[in-house]
Amino acid sequence: METLWAPWRMKYILDEGKPAGCIFCLATDGKGMDDLVLGVGATCLVMMNKFPYNNGHLLVAPKRHVSGLHDLSEKERHDLLFNVNKAIEALKDLMHPDGFNVGLNLGKVAGAGIEEHVHFHVVPRWSGDTNFMTVFADVRSIPEHIEATCQKLRPYFADII
Repeated sequence: METLWAPWRMKYILDEGKPAGCIFCLATDGKGMDDLVLGVGATCLVMMNKFPYNNGHLLVAPKRHVSGLHDLSEKERHDLLFNVNKAIEALKDLMHPDGFNVGLNLGKVAGAGIEEHVHFHVVPRWSGDTNFMTVFADVRSIPEHIEATCQKLRPYFADII
């Protein structure tokens, strides 16, 4: 029998190691989360999801701390969608997924883990990436360490807007 180890997941399960404050604001201010930040532009930022659904799971957020799309200016909304598309194109080029789940969770009942700062999830998907382990054991296999993926993706966001 083979054993799959994912010890980093225990922090998530036990709700440990979460920074004090909003992860997006910490990333924007340069006061934390630096190891996961791919790029910060004038109005938006892109970062790795520390607890990904799949390898390459990215988060795209406005720099401004707002809870809904209605609170954003027209420019912020434009830049946010522009950077979501930039994330998709970067992941296509680097990882060659078969598709994507792209979305946002508005409100706690919709699954928002950070409901006070609106953000998009960009999740690359491959044929067969959901298998018996996910269905029966609630376990996902992430084939590459998040730091390695982050280093590969950073160049794509050097000119983020």
